[in-house]
Amino acid sequence: MKKGRYNTLAGLVIIAFPLLFLSLFYIFPLMSIFKLSFFSDGGFNVDIFKKLFSKNYYYRVFYFTFFQALLSTFVTVAAALPGAYIYTHYSFPGKKLLKTVTTIPFVLPTVVVAAAFQAFLGKKGVINQVYASFSGGSGVLIHLDQTLWLIILAHLFFNYTIVFRIVSGFWAQLGNKTAEAAKMLGASGFKIFIKITLPLLKPALYASSLLVFIFCFSSFGVILILGGPKFSTVETEIYKQAVYLFNLPMASVLSIIQIFFTFLFMWLYSSIQKKACVELMGDFSVNPGKKAVGWFEKTALILNYGFVLLFIILPIASLFIKSVFSAQGFTFSNYTGLFENKLDSIFFVSPNKAILFSFIFGLLTIIFALFIGVLASFGIEHFKNRLSVFFDSILMLPLTTSAVTLGFGFIIALDTPPLNLRNSFLLVPLAHTLVAYPFVLRSVLPALRSIPNSLREAAMVLGAKPGQVFFNIDLPMIKSALITAAVFAFTISMGEFGATSFTARPQIPTMPVAIYRYLGQPGAVNYGHAMAMSSLLILVTVSGFLIIEKLGKDK
Repeated sequence: MKKGRYNTLAGLVIIAFPLLFLSLFYIFPLMSIFKLSFFSDGGFNVDIFKKLFSKNYYYRVFYFTFFQALLSTFVTVAAALPGAYIYTHYSFPGKKLLKTVTTIPFVLPTVVVAAAFQAFLGKKGVINQVYASFSGGSGVLIHLDQTLWLIILAHLFFNYTIVFRIVSGFWAQLGNKTAEAAKMLGASGFKIFIKITLPLLKPALYASSLLVFIFCFSSFGVILILGGPKFSTVETEIYKQAVYLFNLPMASVLSIIQIFFTFLFMWLYSSIQKKACVELMGDFSVNPGKKAVGWFEKTALILNYGFVLLFIILPIASLFIKSVFSAQGFTFSNYTGLFENKLDSIFFVSPNKAILFSFIFGLLTIIFALFIGVLASFGIEHFKNRLSVFFDSILMLPLTTSAVTLGFGFIIALDTPPLNLRNSFLLVPLAHTLVAYPFVLRSVLPALRSIPNSLREAAMVLGAKPGQVFFNIDLPMIKSALITAAVFAFTISMGEFGATSFTARPQIPTMPVAIYRYLGQPGAVNYGHAMAMSSLLILVTVSGFLIIEKLGKDK
């Protein structure tokens, strides 16, 4: 058998299990949603679509979904572009730290982002409490609860780093020769930016803007918590129709519509991103830049620091402050209360169990996601270019689909033998694995491809068997990538909220689900517990991100 055919056959054998997993837990649930949308009465039926488009309420949902995503994208790009320019062109203290700090919000769970902005700008947030202490306890300085602007600011906080990193990385590759030539010919700085720099930046601007739009379009935790009953997007409407109204056909139709638009947007992003040539989480180096001279440049640097402090650091800091302060002053009772079960109710699950379940699900997700992702990586690595691209694209499909849609697909599809998992403990880690394994694939596959084939061939010439080649050559050389992938899987599992809101049983909540429950219940004690658990979740996810950053630098 020729070597090429052997590699293809070996690749098909290795990749069979990841494809089976994808078929059972991604394609089958999506097909079940499709069936429920069009065949709810036993035959082909589009009446539910007629009902959908006959009500003004759903038009308002679609309108708000697109409107808030467009507005959030515009605000994020406008805010991040000056920061990207300063980072690329100037040298200043704390430059590397700035990149790390601006990236932290992106790795936080959306439910924590929502809690942070409630703690920062809510009616009882830190800003209003500080104002009340100076004004004698009367009046509210900022009242943004359940307003569009609080949603926009939370999206800015979450997505700022997307524009910042992609545009900065692309800007650094452009160089300054063209701009310097135009300057020598008498062009002003503004004209150079409009006529030369901005057109050159278009691929990065389009790619980052579209990615921000996709995240805002499918935003769940931020809209659900900060928008309240006043605002609803397609994503939150799927949840409300399925969980609160139990209108599964309507939830299915909304899911089909959202899948269509999400795939369309991701296809556009993939096409544009190839031209941008900068990965979102890729490491990029920038020239040290020049030192700021003159009052204008120094003021720009100060304003940039001020923006990061106000919109990125203070929301996180506010959450920690609210977790250790109550009406009685400084206290750790919000934290100690997480580990006390004072209520003797059969429906009550103590917060310490939510933390325990989150860690168990996180560990199971590491095992499952590494198994699926590593097998998929080795399988793809055996194929030639066209087959490699095809299977790579197929296995990355869950990344293009809303987590809420995935969770909804699980509860309607996995309820009959032999896949009757609706009440199974494994449903949550399986959903988390579906969300996490694409990140494992993206971490491990490049590391595998960087291993010279000559090393494997030399080992086999010396008599090494395939298993020995794997354990003595492949495994040591992808060790760093495996650790990165494991941390990715764990942090994603710890913070996942969209799919978990469907798949987690009342008796086995995760930390994000528990935070949402606390925020939905009245009382200072519940709010304090939400702040404390959010703070713990921040520490876990940020620690995971810092480990990934450190491993990336050590490669």
